[in-house]
Order: sequence, then structure tokens, then C-alpha cells
Amino acid sequence: MSTERIREVLTPEGVPLHFRIASAGDRAAAFLLDLLLVALATTLLVLLASLALSGPDGGVPIAIALVGAFLLRSFYFMGFELRWRGVTPGKKRLGLRVIDRHGGALTTEAVVSRNLVRDLEVFLPLGALLAPQQLWDSAPGWAMLLALIWLLLCAFLPLFNRDRLRVGDLVGGTLVVASPRAVLLTDLAAAAAPTAGASAHHGFSQAQLEVYGIYELQVLEDVLRRDAARPNPAELVAIAERIKKKINWQGEVRDTQRFLREFYAALRARNEQRLLFGKRKTDKHHRDSHSP
Repeated sequence: MSTERIREVLTPEGVPLHFRIASAGDRAAAFLLDLLLVALATTLLVLLASLALSGPDGGVPIAIALVGAFLLRSFYFMGFELRWRGVTPGKKRLGLRVIDRHGGALTTEAVVSRNLVRDLEVFLPLGALLAPQQLWDSAPGWAMLLALIWLLLCAFLPLFNRDRLRVGDLVGGTLVVASPRAVLLTDLAAAAAPTAGASAHHGFSQAQLEVYGIYELQVLEDVLRRDAARPNPAELVAIAERIKKKINWQGEVRDTQRFLREFYAALRARNEQRLLFGKRKTDKHHRDSHSP
């Protein structure tokens, strides 16, 4: 794999994570696939409206279909990226994900910002090219030329920066990366769990496990996987010290790797237990809430 597309993102906890930048081709393919799904859903709305046409109020279903199509186009990307934590069906098919460019959790503000800008990047100039009369009666030729130039500039912008950022990424502070294809979470949990007849050396209270959420669990998982491939004792010690301070750990830690693996296993089990009761803690700043 080329190191030119590898970027290091430093989390607020000081943990460096490495991601592979999504290529412009993969991003374009994912976007086109999502547009195809939006077009199919819009076509379905129009067909349903046509079947419902009857009587003097036949125009009402068409109006409903047009409003539905507008809402679908406007909130498709936003809704999926919020619900699936940076993934749309198109991105999932191409193995892509939106992350925060500064290493934090992906926020609602960032998702909303990057998707609202898409109207100015794509849909508005595209509408000016395909149906200029709908936007501007007697639109002059130079207006269509200007729309074409704007559309091309936005479309080719990712090719002229090293992180393949579009305008929405610049505004929202986001980055599109290839989703890591790691082994199953259960492998790490099994490795961290005590063997038969043995007990965990470090016992963590429920209050200590409540400090961290899913995001921190994923960060710790990445650290342990990276250490398994390229051991870095100094990094493990620094992370263990931050965790000990955060959870107010008073016990002795003789084996840093074992401490982190057992904390990972306990934190993962706690998060799974919370989900069974319909609760979800996304990160250390998030209060308990019932899953929607």
C-alpha cells in the first residue's frame, strides 16, 4: 500500500491513528451510487403519485411526490451519515467512511455543514445547466457557462489537494477515508479475557467503566491492534497512564499490555451490556440515552 495516501490523525487523548485517504475515484463512485439510489426512490415516489391520480385533486399526489423528492435529496446523505456514523449506502459499498479531520468524534454540526454545502457544489449548478428556466427566466448563455465552470471546479477540487477534500470537507472539518478491514472484535476480547481457571488481574468497577464510551473503545482497539503488529511499549505506557488518571485507578500495574487488554475487554463487555438495555454511550462526553 502506498504511504502517500496514509494520514496520521491525533485524537484528543493523544493517540495517533493512521488512515488511508479515499481515492477520488472511489469517492465519485460512492456518490454516483448514492445518487442512483436517490433517483430510484424519487422515481418510486412519482410512480406512486401517478397511480394515485384521480378526480379534481389529482395534482395533490404530484405535489407530495415533489416535496418528498426534495426532502429525500436534501436529507439522504445527512441522515445516513448521522445514523451510520459517517457512512452512506454508497460509501459502505465502496468501503469508505467520513471522520473528523482533527481526530475527535464526528459531530452533528460537521455532518450537517458538509452536506448543506453539497447543494452549492453540485445540485444548484447542475440545476442551472439542466433546467435554467426553473432558476432564472430567460437565463443568458454566460450564466450557464458560469454554472458549468463552477461545477467543474468543485468536481475536480479533490484532485488538487493531498487529502482529496471537497468544499464540504473544508467547511465541515471532515475527511473521507477507507474503512479499516480489521479482524473481528471478538478476537481481541478473547485475547484479553482470562483463560479457564484464571481470573483477571485487574478488576474495574462499574463507575470506572462508565467513564469511557464506544469511541474510546474503538481508539483503544486500534492501539492494541497496532501494538500487536508493531510493539511500542512507550506508547502503551503513556496511554495506560492517561487511562489510570481518568478512571482514578489506585492499583498497581505490573504489565501495561495486560492492563490495557483487560480494560478493553471489560469496557467492551460493559458497552455490550448497555446496548442490551437500549442504552448507548458514544464517547466520554455523552450522557446515557436510549437508542432511537
